[in-house]
Amino acid sequence: MAGLARTQTADVESAAAAVRHAARPRIHTFISTSDIHITHQLRTTREDVKGQARAAVAHARSLVDDVEFSPMDATRADLEFTAEVVAIAVDEGATTINIPDTVGYTMPHEFDAYLRRLYELVPALREVTLSVHCHDDLGLAVANSFAGVLAGARQVECAVNGIGERAGNASLEEIIMLLHTRGDAVGLHTGAVTQEISRTSRLVSRLTGYAVQPNKAVVGRNAFAHESGIHQDGVLKERSTYEIMDATTVGLEANQIVLGKHSGRHALRQALEELGYRVDGEALKHAFERFKDIADKKKQVTAMDLEALVTDELRDEVAAYELEWFEVEASSRRPPHATVGVTTPEGHSVEGDFTGDGPVDAVFRAIGAATGMDARLREFRVDAVTGGEDALGEVSVVLELNGHTASGQGVSTDIIEAAGRAWMRALSLAVRKAGLDALSQSPAEPVTAP
Repeated sequence: MAGLARTQTADVESAAAAVRHAARPRIHTFISTSDIHITHQLRTTREDVKGQARAAVAHARSLVDDVEFSPMDATRADLEFTAEVVAIAVDEGATTINIPDTVGYTMPHEFDAYLRRLYELVPALREVTLSVHCHDDLGLAVANSFAGVLAGARQVECAVNGIGERAGNASLEEIIMLLHTRGDAVGLHTGAVTQEISRTSRLVSRLTGYAVQPNKAVVGRNAFAHESGIHQDGVLKERSTYEIMDATTVGLEANQIVLGKHSGRHALRQALEELGYRVDGEALKHAFERFKDIADKKKQVTAMDLEALVTDELRDEVAAYELEWFEVEASSRRPPHATVGVTTPEGHSVEGDFTGDGPVDAVFRAIGAATGMDARLREFRVDAVTGGEDALGEVSVVLELNGHTASGQGVSTDIIEAAGRAWMRALSLAVRKAGLDALSQSPAEPVTAP
């Protein structure tokens, strides 16, 4: 486990405190070596950067045995100067040197040449682990990371689903499957358990609120889908002519687990354990109640349904507000009208009603009337967890409250209910971010739209 820290003393010590209980603690400290950052962001000099790097790595090394150092914005920096800073970090005890393409600016052939020249300028670099960290601003993060591996890097810093600031980081699943599929061509392999890729991707998507685009490589909904007749024919043959990866290698076979409304609690727990979720006690009770509710509405409950259900129930943030019930009147002749019942953090029941541009919008506005929270919708997305007319729907929302944004997700066979759940979770998180004293609010009177 690594704690990331600027080269400031307080940051390094805070990182050390954060990882002190880890089995393998690491401090990762960084400072920029590009002149554009040194001049306009750090407002300092090259000599000061070298001094800060030396002091930070030495300090970190005195606190933990494993220290990583990054010359931020390295691919836009003077290579000779960056080499000087890297040499200082290695000399002070850094065990990993990470070369970041911080703004996704470089190209694969440039990155390859950069790293090979860096090895020449800093011979001691071969005695430590070389790492790369590439951003995807130009869509080259995975290609640049692979170029880094071919140049000698043995650590790639990447993210599940490629999540990250701006356009994101190199996608973990793409790097893994690239090495898994084409590793023989370059003599490199990864020990990753690839069958966990799809489930991990879905889990991260649900818990972060960032949906995976349908045509995303490896984990997108269409990654192993074939619509054209010639493609379908090729896939159905004994040896596929249009698949370079077997869908089962990324864990897609797991969605064949099927439960129904007559399945009991033991069967649910066993199915969840097969998916990697250990659920007992009250958590199992709540999950089973949700499962029975969904099973009454669906003919079959698949593994992906179960994952959505469990992560919906057991996500880290526990909603401060809960949607008890809702009623929606919709017509083509007048605006939809919604009435909702909401449980406040103190356990009080409040009601609100309002009209909207559509049923979902009316529910959101009615929740605002009930809670007195004037939140604004920033993003709204609906995805089907599984196929079919009785598919479980997953709604993701991003809202803004008092300048603070928060995301939430909800899962249900009823999209309006899923949207309401998502809104309540996002609202609860936004309230905490905004520092509003929601817990001390008294029950509101039912509000009627003018």
